[in-house]
Amino acid sequence: MILGYVGNTEKEAIVKLPALQKGLQYLRDTDFSTLEIGKHSIDGDNMFAIVSEYVPDVKENRKAETHNKYIDIQYIAAGEEIMGFADLANGTEKPEGYLADKDATFYSTVKEEIDITVKQGMFAVFFPWDIHRPGCVSQPGVKVRKVVLKIKMDQLR
Repeated sequence: MILGYVGNTEKEAIVKLPALQKGLQYLRDTDFSTLEIGKHSIDGDNMFAIVSEYVPDVKENRKAETHNKYIDIQYIAAGEEIMGFADLANGTEKPEGYLADKDATFYSTVKEEIDITVKQGMFAVFFPWDIHRPGCVSQPGVKVRKVVLKIKMDQLR
């Protein structure tokens, strides 16, 4: 997992992978206040963004997840939310199976999960070995505008 501010990404060495650079540049250069809700292609199915708006829910109502084929860059364009995070290697209880159409495995219980507050202008990168639980309420009633940028794992090579 990588956590940071999109405005600092040009200075940080970890984002020197070309696919991450391209994705983070898209986040830096795009005005998400005017971009329509929905899916936006950047590089076909290799890289795309999903823009959404919602009011985060309590953690108990949100499912933890991992992805096999894509990494997530979850960027908060407006508002803030809490995202749960855990290392898949620490083990989990009750995985609910892999849903190929969503590239997601959901988990009922996660061991050693920590909460991270992600505010406007921040991003979190989640790899296939990172369990994450996005969309948890930080401030009741505050709407979030979020961009989930999906990058195919084979693009990181």
